[in-house]
Formats: sequence, structure tokens, C-alpha cells
Amino acid sequence: MNLNPEKKIAGVFVPLFALRREGDLGIGDTAALLEFIDWAADHAFRIVQILPVNETGADNSPYNAVSSTALDPVLLQTDPGALKDLDEEAFALTLEGVDAAKMQKGDVRYAEVKVLKRRLLRLAFESFQPKRARGTGRAKKFDAFCGEHGAWLEDYTLFRVLMEKHATEQWDLWPEEHRTAAATRAWLKKQPVAVRRGFRKEMDFCAYIQWIAFSQWGSVKKHADKRGVALMGDVPIGVSYYSSDVFSRGEIFDLTWSGGAPPERIFKSDPFTEKWGQNWGVPLYRWDVLKEHNYDWWRQRVKTVREVFHLFRIDHVLGFYRIFSFPWRPQENAEFLPLSPQEAAARTGGRLPGFLPREDSTWENREANRVGGEELLRMVLEEVGEHRLVGEDLGVVPEYVRPSLASLGIAGFKIPQWETAWDGRLLPGGSYNRLSLVTYATHDHEPLRVLWEKWTDVLCRHAKGDASLEQEAAAARDAMQKLLDFTSLGIQADALPFNDEIREGLLEALFRSNSWIAVSMLTDYFGTSERFNVPGAVADSNWSTRMGTCTDAWEKDAALSKKMKRITAMIRASGRD
Repeated sequence: MNLNPEKKIAGVFVPLFALRREGDLGIGDTAALLEFIDWAADHAFRIVQILPVNETGADNSPYNAVSSTALDPVLLQTDPGALKDLDEEAFALTLEGVDAAKMQKGDVRYAEVKVLKRRLLRLAFESFQPKRARGTGRAKKFDAFCGEHGAWLEDYTLFRVLMEKHATEQWDLWPEEHRTAAATRAWLKKQPVAVRRGFRKEMDFCAYIQWIAFSQWGSVKKHADKRGVALMGDVPIGVSYYSSDVFSRGEIFDLTWSGGAPPERIFKSDPFTEKWGQNWGVPLYRWDVLKEHNYDWWRQRVKTVREVFHLFRIDHVLGFYRIFSFPWRPQENAEFLPLSPQEAAARTGGRLPGFLPREDSTWENREANRVGGEELLRMVLEEVGEHRLVGEDLGVVPEYVRPSLASLGIAGFKIPQWETAWDGRLLPGGSYNRLSLVTYATHDHEPLRVLWEKWTDVLCRHAKGDASLEQEAAAARDAMQKLLDFTSLGIQADALPFNDEIREGLLEALFRSNSWIAVSMLTDYFGTSERFNVPGAVADSNWSTRMGTCTDAWEKDAALSKKMKRITAMIRASGRD
């Protein structure tokens, strides 16, 4: 697929779990994505952006996956039409007693969905076993997949079997002999033949799931190719502490520090985040050890991503240059919340949260961080190819990062409300550099409707006499006016309802910008309020919100269809089709 920044394009972002299709099992899946790709292509979108699709752990966060490479079984289509080894009768029997209609309503019920899909995949695997023993064509394809992906698959499947055995991915709670891949293999050698065979079969089952997953995602990518739509994935800068990667390649991680992000005024949903920052709990990399192995782990990770996506963004690309780090695990956040810096340092041997490998406090430090980051990103580019990498360069951004990304040919992000001139006005979209992606929100932010209604609520309450809101109302009016000026609608800020004129004006301003890629959340195209994640908050609503109706119902909704026809016309008028 030709992804040349000289040709501007428009995109739509939605988490896969949020999509619906007729007959799904309570979560968006690869079949739902196929339908969505068709819908996107029909409306002139050339990018479909989704969240990471690696297998998640107990918290269901796509940014805290149990593997940097293994794909999530919960996102697979698991009916007989998609699983060739699953017959209709077994499928029907499995669904007996399952309230499928209830699962399809409301948000994702992960516990139920994961159990049901794994049960269906187990039935398919058991049916596949005799075919494998006979050496059928499918068996040869499975063996070829295992050989091609063996560098990561053996360690992942070993970890995944232990996850099931101990009912948790927290390997530091497992028996000592199971806490690393090397220790587990040494333990296995001492076990009776029956135990070793049992482990092998379970590992083969996990490998079978990944074979199915990569097959389905390969079909999705081919379909996107045919429709002229590029799939844009997401690779987090870090990996989970409780992952098969740490379990098998512990030497490349520094487990004494937890990566995260510094405090930011925009996120006030959590006192710890506001005071100390976001403690993601991801271990830091031992880049010196990785370099000795020619960064093999990162190269493998990128190659696997390329099998699924046409291009991808690196979440928190700033982490390649330097990363804000905590000398304690997230489980200790509550303990450190009330402490002063001096009190915290007394508990950590003098260490405090800050940037590693070094702060940007001197010119020499900034230069060393820039050079180090560019070396790492050049390695990634060697594997991903030209114009197939977008860096999420948001947050506390050092002045050297954006020029550095541009010199490497990596597109950065533009959030209009954060792109300001010296006098505080928003920079016009026409001034954005071409090698950029412009959007009003990422998965961490509120939809435009929610943001707008918060402003209008403050203005209304202030207008009704709440003098305590004087400063807050002034700030809300100022933020609203800046965004209205960005649209060129010529509207003065007031307690305005979020209507189609404002929504379309905001979207059209994105399309008119000079950025290569203009993307909005699906909710912003629809003008709805669904939110997919609140940073710093631990709640069932995170990573589980679904769209209200199935994709194939959108065209039957007269009002929604009319909205999207206008969006499509705007995309084409802007030359992004």
C-alpha cells in the first residue's frame, strides 16, 4: 500500500472491542472489523486506527498485555464459519445455557467472553488434533507457522500454560521453579513423561490459538488492502511486568524501575496522577544488553506487528529518548501518595521519580538523549519501512524531540488545542508540517461532545449566579473560543449546545489542515459521548465501552447516515479521499 505523505488522507479511530456485529459474542472481533473496514472505505476514510491487539491480562488493558507479540484470542471470530475445526453441533452445544443476547448488550463482560471463546477454541483444537496426526495440509500450515514464529512462540506458550495452571499472570506469585522460562524448562526435564506430554499438548493448544489469530488478522489485512484502507495499529513503548517477555527475557529488563509519565494538569481524575504522575508499572529496558543482541527483541516485535498492520503508532515515543520512571511499583502508589519528596526518598534509598537515563537538565544531557533516541528509532525504521511509523509525541515534550522525529521521517501528533502561538492563540492547521497526524483526542481523552458540554455546564452555572466559578468560567470560555477560532466558523463562545454546525466545523478544520493524516474518534464523527479510557482510573468501564448499534445498522439510521454523507463530502472536498 502506498503511504506517501504527499497524499493527504483521513482516518477514523475506534477500539476493536467497541464495535458490534450481528451474532458477535459480546465483543468486537475480526469479523466486526471486516464490516467496519467496508464502512470506512465507503465513506472515503483511508486509515482505520485501532488500539493494541495483543493478549491482555486480568485488567483487560491493551496497554498491559501479557505478550508483546501474541494476539488476543478474545478478539477472534469463534463461530464455525471462521474456525474450520469447529463444527456446528459443538458450537451449538457450547452456547447452550449461555445468554448470548445478554452478552451482546451493554459493555464488554470480559470474564464471560474470555471463558466462552477459550472453550470454543479448545473444541476446535481437539478436533484439529487427529488432522495433525495424519499430517494434513492444515497440519503442515500449522507446523510452518510454529517454525516461522518459534523465536517467541515457545516462550509465550510456556508462560501461557503456567498462567492457566496458577490462575494468574503474576509470575512472582508462582512457585520458584516456574518464575522464569529457564527454571521452568529445568523443572520440566525432571518430571514424568506424562507431565511433560501434558505441558506439550497445552503449549500446542496455545500455539494453535495464535495460528488461528494470525490467520484471521492476515485475512483482515488483505481485505483492507483490497478496499484501499490502511490498518493502523498501536505499539506501547513498554511491556507488562507480568508478561511472557519478562518471564523469558528477564536480562533485557530493569525491574527496579517502573516507567510512566510525569504529572500533567490535564488529567485530574486521580490524586496520585496529579501529584506524582502516571505509574504504568512497565519495566525499563536494559538498552545496553539489547544492543549486544542487535536489538533482536524489538526487531522481532516490529516484524510481528507488520504481519497485522500497514502502519502503526508508537504510544509514548518520547520513551525512546528518556522515560519518566518510578522507583516503586504501582501497587505501592497509595503508600507514597501522602508523602513529601523527602519522605519518599527516605523509603527508596534516595531515589525519586524522574527521567531516565538522564534528565533534560543540561545541554549535554539533552543531546545525549536525542542521539540515543535516534539510534533506537533508526533500528525500528529498519524493520518497519518508510512512512509506516507514527510517534505519539504528546505530554512533556523536550524541544529536541519533534525536530528529531522529523529528521527521521517519523510523523508526530498535532492536537490543535495544544498547538499554540506565542500569544496563546491556536496555530492554524495550515501551518502544521505535512509529516504529522492531527486529531482532537486520543483514546485517553474525552470525546468532543463531552468536552464541550463540560464547558457549557460551567458557563451556565456561572451565568446563573455561581460566583465561585468566575475563574473556571473564564478558562472554559477562553478554551471554547480558541477552538471556535480554529474552525473559522465566526461564532462567539457562549453556553452553546454541541450541535451539527459546531461538530462539522471542528472536523472540517482538521481536514483542511496541512497534516498528512487527519483522524477523529468514531464518537466525534457521530457526535456521541462514549469514552474508552480514563487515565489513572481503575474501573470496569475502562476498555469495555461499546458502540450502541451494529455497523450494518448505521446506514439504516437516517439521521446518522445523513451525518456521515456530509463527512464524506467534506473529506472529498479537502482532497483526502
